[in-house]
Amino acid sequence: MEARTALAAAAAGALALVVAPAARAPATGCADPGATADYTRAVGSALASGRDVWGEQLLAAPHGPTLAAVQRRLPPLLYARGPHGRKLTASGVYYLPFADPPGPAGTGTAQLHVADGSEVIARRASGPSLTILVGDQGRERYGSCLGRLDPAQLEGGWLPVLETGYADARGALYRQESFAARFQGRLTSLVSLSVDARSADGDVELRFSPTSGRALAVTVPRGTTRDVTLAWPPLRQVDAATYGIALKTLVREWRQRLAAGAQVSVPEPEVEDAFRALLVQDSILGWRYSIGNPYEELSFPEAPDLATVMGELGFGGVERAILAEALTRSSSGYTSWKNGERLLDSAAYYRLFRDRAYLDAATPALAGFLTSLEREFGRDGHSLLARERYSADIPDTVFGTHAQSVAWAGLRAIAGVWAETGRAALARRALALAARLEPGLRAAIRTSEVRLPDGSLFVPARLLDDETPYASLVETRLGSYWNLVMPFAFSSGLVAPGGEDAQGILRYIQLHGSRLLGLVRAGAYALYGRTAPFPVSGTDEVYGVDVARFLADNDRSDQLVLSLYGELGAAMTPGTFVAGEGASVAPLDGLAYRAMYLPPNSESNAAFLETLRVMLVHETVDASGRPFGLDLAFATPRAWLAAGKRIAVDRMPTSFGPVSFSIAVASGGASAHVHVNVPTRPPKRLEIRLRLATGETRTIDLTKKRGAVDIDVRLASR
Repeated sequence: MEARTALAAAAAGALALVVAPAARAPATGCADPGATADYTRAVGSALASGRDVWGEQLLAAPHGPTLAAVQRRLPPLLYARGPHGRKLTASGVYYLPFADPPGPAGTGTAQLHVADGSEVIARRASGPSLTILVGDQGRERYGSCLGRLDPAQLEGGWLPVLETGYADARGALYRQESFAARFQGRLTSLVSLSVDARSADGDVELRFSPTSGRALAVTVPRGTTRDVTLAWPPLRQVDAATYGIALKTLVREWRQRLAAGAQVSVPEPEVEDAFRALLVQDSILGWRYSIGNPYEELSFPEAPDLATVMGELGFGGVERAILAEALTRSSSGYTSWKNGERLLDSAAYYRLFRDRAYLDAATPALAGFLTSLEREFGRDGHSLLARERYSADIPDTVFGTHAQSVAWAGLRAIAGVWAETGRAALARRALALAARLEPGLRAAIRTSEVRLPDGSLFVPARLLDDETPYASLVETRLGSYWNLVMPFAFSSGLVAPGGEDAQGILRYIQLHGSRLLGLVRAGAYALYGRTAPFPVSGTDEVYGVDVARFLADNDRSDQLVLSLYGELGAAMTPGTFVAGEGASVAPLDGLAYRAMYLPPNSESNAAFLETLRVMLVHETVDASGRPFGLDLAFATPRAWLAAGKRIAVDRMPTSFGPVSFSIAVASGGASAHVHVNVPTRPPKRLEIRLRLATGETRTIDLTKKRGAVDIDVRLASR
C-alpha cells in the first residue's frame, strides 16, 4: 500500500502563507516548518481588526464562503495542549476517543488513538500506552517526521476507525488502521499495520512497545511486504480474520446507532462526514465535556446545551441521559444560570419527545430549582435574581445578563410544559416569577446598555456595574468572556428577533472583533497565557451553539454559512473532526500547525451540529416563548442547490413532531421539486426556502398544508 501525500499537503493553500518556500520544498522535511514573519503579520492584522475581515472577504466572493476558502486562510489544527502549556500526548499530536457504541450516557471508558499513528493510550492521556516504532531496528517513532506523514482520516469518512500512512527514513511505506472494540470481554485497541519494504534501503523492524510488559518485534526484510494485526491491552498478535470480524461488527453497530437518529443528506461529503463523525464522538462522550484529560467532567452550562442539540438531531436517549445527570449536580457557584439552564433544556426535551416519564421523574428536582430562583429574586434589593459568580473562570459576583436571561427563558419554557401536563400550580409559580423578573431585567439592561456612534448596541454582561463597551472584544480578559457568555442572553428570546435592538447587537458583534471566519473569538488564555499581547488570540467555538441560534432567529443566512465552513475548516481537524475548547489562530510558539486546548470537546462538536441543524430546520417562537413556526432550508449554501443537486432531511425532531423534506433541482436547472412531510402537530407558520446557486431565492409558504406535500417549482432562466 502506498503512502499518499505528506501532512504539509493537507492544507497547501494555508501553508503557502505560513511556510517559506525554501522550507516547504523538501518532501522529507520532518520538523514543524514554523510560521513565517509575513504570515504572522498577516494574521496579526486580521486579529487586530474590529471586523471579521477574512469572513467578509469570503462573503463577498462570487459564490460566497466555501470550505476550501476557509482552509486557505489558516493551517490545520494538529497539536493538543493541556494545562500550563503541556503537550497532551508524547508526540504533542491530538488523540481520538474510540469505543463501542455506548449507552445513552456515553462510555465509561475509551481508548485514545493518537492521530499521527504513533501511540494508543488506555483511558486517560497519562495512562498506560502502546508506542509504535518502525524503521531501522525499530528506532523511529511512527509519524514522527511530519513531512512523511500521511494525514489522519476516518474510515468511510466518519467511522471511528483511524487511518494513516507513513514513510520511514529507510524508504519503507506503511499503512496503519486502528479502532477500539469490546474484544474478548474488555475494551481493546486493535491495530493493523501494512508494511511495504520493497523500496527500502535495508531491513525494517516494527516494534510495539507497551509501558508495561514485553514489547513485540517483527522484522520485515528489504524487498518484501508484510501485514501485522494485533490487540492491546494486553499486547498480542491476532489473525487477520479475527481482526476483520471485529472491524465489521464495529462498523455495523455504529451504522445502526446513527440510523436511529435524524438523517441529513447534502451534496458536500465533508459536511456529511463531519455530521456523522461528531454524532459518534458526542455519543461516546455523553455528558462529559471531554474525555481522557482534566476536562472529563459535566460542565455547566455546556452539558444541558449539548443535550438539547443531541435531542434535536434525533438522539433523545442521549439528551435524556445528559439531563438526568445534570439534575443531580450541585447548583452552587452560578446558581441561577445553572437552574435556568436545566429548566430550559428539560422543557425543550419534553417538547421534542413528549416523554412524561422523564417529566414525572424530573419535576421534583425542577420544582426545587424554581424554589431556589424564587429565593434569589430581589435578594439584593433589585427586581433581579441575586448576584452570583460571573462564570467558572471569572469569580466576580455580578448581575449577569446571561444568567438572568437564561433563568427567565427557563421559567417561561417550563411553565408552558407544566401547564400542558396538568401541573397548574407549578406553572403559575414559574410564570409569575418570570413576569416579575422580566421588567426588572429589561430596566437594568436599558440603564446599562450603550448605543455607540457606529450604530451598534452594547449590552453589558455585568448589569448595573458600569461595564463599558469594548473597542475590540479580545483586547481584555473581560471583553473575551463577554464574547463567550452573552450569546446565551441573545438567544434566550429576550431580544426580539429582527427588532432594532437585535440589529444593533448584531452590528456590535460585527464591528468589535467578535468573530473570525464566522467563529467565536476568544483570548485563548489557556493556550497563550494571560500575558500574551493583543492581538494574539484564538477562537472558542464551544460558544458557537447560541450564536447559531441568534443568527437563525434573525435570518442571517450568509453568516450561518460562514460559521459552518469556519467550524469545519478552522475549528476542527481535517479528516478526523476533532475540536478543543479553544484553538490557536496567532502562531503558537512559532509553529505553523495550530493547537487546541484539551480536545476532544463535546460542546465544540455541538456548535457545528447546531449550526447545520438551524440552517436546515429552525424553530421559531411567539412573544410568550411558545413554539410557533418552522423555517426549512432557510440558510443552506447556494452551491447545495445548483443544477442536479439535492438536499434532504428525514425524521428531524421538532416541537411539532418529526419533519422530513427534500429539495431537488433538475439537471438543467430550470425547475426544482420540493417534498415535505408536515409534522403531525402543524406549526402556525411553515415555510421552505430555495437558496439557489444562481443567486435566486424562493420562499414558499406551506402553512395551510397537511400530510405529504409535493410542489414543482419553475425557476428563472439564466
